[in-house]
Amino acid sequence: MQKVKPTVLILCTGNSCRSHLAEGILRAVAGDSLNVQSAGSKPAGYVHPLAIQVMQEIGIDISAHHSKPMNDFLQSPVETVITVCGNADQACPMFPGQVNRHHWGFDDPAHATGKEEEKLAVFRRVRDKIKMVFEAYAAGRCDQVKAMQLT
Repeated sequence: MQKVKPTVLILCTGNSCRSHLAEGILRAVAGDSLNVQSAGSKPAGYVHPLAIQVMQEIGIDISAHHSKPMNDFLQSPVETVITVCGNADQACPMFPGQVNRHHWGFDDPAHATGKEEEKLAVFRRVRDKIKMVFEAYAAGRCDQVKAMQLT
């Protein structure tokens, strides 16, 4: 019998930048051990083109992602909810099966102003911060799974 992968749901307000950066990175580093999804409390309806671009720079393709409302997951078993902006943290309901909840806030790169290169610099900075946090989270989850297998 195959065990169901735990679902990790990453939430932000618009589900256009930060949550997709985090989803792409966590999927890449967690491999098949987690079912990683993202959603928004007020979905923007698109994934920001600069988010797609800065992820391609590190070899992760999020061009097929789409913006989804968090209500789409209210009937699904969600083991862990991670909010990446304050508004989503405040709006976040409890999900069926939810065991863990984390809030790691990041600046919203969608609010970056200036020339294209200046905006890209903001997206890269936020991406790199998200990458550092979610790679550490994934490493901890892998250690947790290994420890459970030893007992």
